[in-house]
Amino acid sequence: MKGIEFALLAAGAVAGAFLRYRMAESPVVLGTLPVNVLIINIAGSFILGVFSILAAVWNLDSRYSLLVAIGFCGSLTTMSSFALETNNLLENKQLGLVALNIAANVGLSIGAVIGGRSVASVLLRGGLD
Repeated sequence: MKGIEFALLAAGAVAGAFLRYRMAESPVVLGTLPVNVLIINIAGSFILGVFSILAAVWNLDSRYSLLVAIGFCGSLTTMSSFALETNNLLENKQLGLVALNIAANVGLSIGAVIGGRSVASVLLRGGLD
C-alpha cells in the first residue's frame, strides 16, 4: 500500500468513525430495542450502494474505494456493536427482540444497499442495473 492509499483509507476511516460516534452518542431506544446501530448500519449501507454505482458509472480509480467503501463505510457501519447488542438481548432472554434485531440489521442493510444503488441509477439516468 502506497502512502496516498494509506492516507485515503485513514481519512475515510477517521471520518466514518467520527460520524458513527456522533450518531451513537445519544442512545435511541424503540421499546427495549436499541436502534442507533441499526440506523448507522442502514445509512452506511445506503451510502455504499450509492457509491458502488457512482464508482462504476464514473469509472473512478480504485483508490476512491479505499476512501469511501473501505475507510468511511467500513468505519461507519458496525458489525461488532450489532453483535454485542444482539448478545445483550439474548442474555436478557428477549428472544423476540433478538430475532427482530438480526432481521432488521441484516435485511434493512441489504435493502439499503439495493435502495442506494437504485437511487443512484435513477439520478444518473440509465446507470448500471
